[in-house]
Amino acid sequence: MPFGTVKLLDGHELPAIAFGTGTALMSKDATDYVEQALNSGFSHIDTAAYYQTEKYIGIALKETALPRSSIYITTKYSSGDITVRESMRNSLHDLALTFVDLYLVHFPRILDDFESGWREFESLKEDGLTKSIGVSNFSQEQLQRIVKIAREKPVVNQIELHPYNYAEKKDLLEYCAKQGIVVEAYSSLNSITKNPGGPVDAVVNAAAKRIGATPNQVIFAWVRSKGAVIVTTSRSKERLQEYLAVPDLPPLTPEEIAAIDEAGAQGPPAASLMTTCRRYTSIPKSLFILVVIVLAALQLYSSAGRISDVL
Repeated sequence: MPFGTVKLLDGHELPAIAFGTGTALMSKDATDYVEQALNSGFSHIDTAAYYQTEKYIGIALKETALPRSSIYITTKYSSGDITVRESMRNSLHDLALTFVDLYLVHFPRILDDFESGWREFESLKEDGLTKSIGVSNFSQEQLQRIVKIAREKPVVNQIELHPYNYAEKKDLLEYCAKQGIVVEAYSSLNSITKNPGGPVDAVVNAAAKRIGATPNQVIFAWVRSKGAVIVTTSRSKERLQEYLAVPDLPPLTPEEIAAIDEAGAQGPPAASLMTTCRRYTSIPKSLFILVVIVLAALQLYSSAGRISDVL
């Protein structure tokens, strides 16, 4: 079963999973990996001027046998040093395209003035340089400021979303849902790649065992349960196939989803340990500090191995 698409406010369809070209591919020749993603079944490629991968995506698009109409391209305005339109022209040149499907404000701070900046985005859509416009890394308050002045509301807000930050993002997700703004989630495998050994592991592993899935797949199923589109990456063909197989898995139960939420609310390993230690005021301060340092060192060591596995 394919991931399918999500309908946006402006009527266009957004593929529900994207291959991202930031993180491990940033500033690197991503041509082969983009081709591999397209050949594996990804139809949505996510990039940004900041990633410096647009020209490699352009090469991959030229080399693929897939028609442009079957490929969805997202890129982002990443630098306030040039105008929105100049940045778009540069991106289109590097991508070797006449338009992109989705253009995002990469970071809120790039827009000196939200109203004039968003008007520039709206003009890009009016001129046919992008089909849809949206934002990335916007808080609820920042998104509300855009929505208040927009003639065309952002159709997407791309944010970091994983079990360990879900509690703080919950209000933002609810606001986006009420406004009809689709949330795109990146760095969703945080509990596996950056914070292994935390409270989320046990509940994710239990769910994985029940449905015959990998922990990665359970996390992505959890993201889907929140109504979010997935943005992910890997240099491994096997990993890409693993991710694309998520819709074929049995669904998570409401109890499993709630258990992941609750485990994530405890925080990552270091935060969880600090919370536990603080309950016991008899622990000497010097011992507490030593434990935190040792934990941090172990976490860094473990994370390095997990990251290499995912990539």
